[in-house]
Amino acid sequence: MKDKEMGEIVCTDCGYVLARNLVDSRPEWRAFDTEQRKKRTRVGAPMTFTIHDKGLSTMIDWHDKDIYGKRLSPGQKAQIYRLRKWQRRIRVSDATERNLAFALSKISKMGNALNLPKHVLEGASLIYRRAIKERIIRGRTLEGVVAGAVYVACREAKLTRTLGEVARASEVNKKEVGRNYRFLVNKLGYHIPPLKPGQYVTKFSNQLTMQGMVEEIAHKTLETAKEARLTSGRAPTGIAAAASYIASVLTGERKTQREIAEIAQVTEVTIRNRYKELVEELNFIITL
Repeated sequence: MKDKEMGEIVCTDCGYVLARNLVDSRPEWRAFDTEQRKKRTRVGAPMTFTIHDKGLSTMIDWHDKDIYGKRLSPGQKAQIYRLRKWQRRIRVSDATERNLAFALSKISKMGNALNLPKHVLEGASLIYRRAIKERIIRGRTLEGVVAGAVYVACREAKLTRTLGEVARASEVNKKEVGRNYRFLVNKLGYHIPPLKPGQYVTKFSNQLTMQGMVEEIAHKTLETAKEARLTSGRAPTGIAAAASYIASVLTGERKTQREIAEIAQVTEVTIRNRYKELVEELNFIITL
C-alpha cells in the first residue's frame, strides 16, 4: 500500500516499509470544483508529432490584459504587439521547418477528409519527419510524399483506406500516391503486411448499412474461399465486394452490383467475375 502522506510503501500484511522518501507527484494546490481546477492547473496540451514544434512552443494571448486581468497601458500594448509578431516569425525558423509545418498541416487536412483516428495521424507525421531527417524527399512533390506517408500509416494501422480514397483527399493522382508509398516503404524499411479481404467486408457492410448476418456470411464465404485458394492473386477489394454481394443475395437484403461497386471503388465487371468464380468453386445455389 502506498502511504502518500508519509511518502512510503508499506506491506498491508506485516507493516514492513518497502520504500520511503517517495516524491509526491500530486499538485501542491487543492481544487474543490471544476472551475477552480481549470484556473489553477498549469499544464498545457499533450506533446504531439502533428505540430512541427510538437506543441511545445509558447503562445502569447491576444487579449491585452495582464495576469490579474488588468488592461495594459499603450506602451505595454505596443511591446506585446512586437513580441507577438516576432514570436510568430521565430516559431518557424528555417526552410526545413517551414516545409515540415506545411506538410503536417496537409496531413491534418487529409486526416479530417478521410476521418482518420489520431494515432494514424501521429504515425503519418512521424513517417514524414523520418523522411525529412534522412533527406530522401528531395526531388519529390510535398503533396505526393504526404499522401504516401498517410497511406503507409493507414496500412500500418490495418485501416482500410484505398489508394483512390487517399488520392481524392490529397492533390495528387492515384499513381503518384502508389509511387510515393512504395518509395517510402523501401527507403525507410517498413514491413507492411497485405490487407485481408475480411477487413474490407466490415467496411462495406457499415457503408451499405447491412445487417450483421450479411457481414457474418460474407466472412464465412471468404474463409471458405481462402481454404480453396481462390483469394490468392486477387485484389482484396474485388473479392470482398463479391462476397458481400453473395451474402446480401443469400440473406434477402439485396444490394445491386452497382451499389457495392461504388462503395468498393471497383468495376461491376470485377464483381461479376469474382462472383462467378466463388459461386462455381464453392457450389453456391444463388436465386437471382
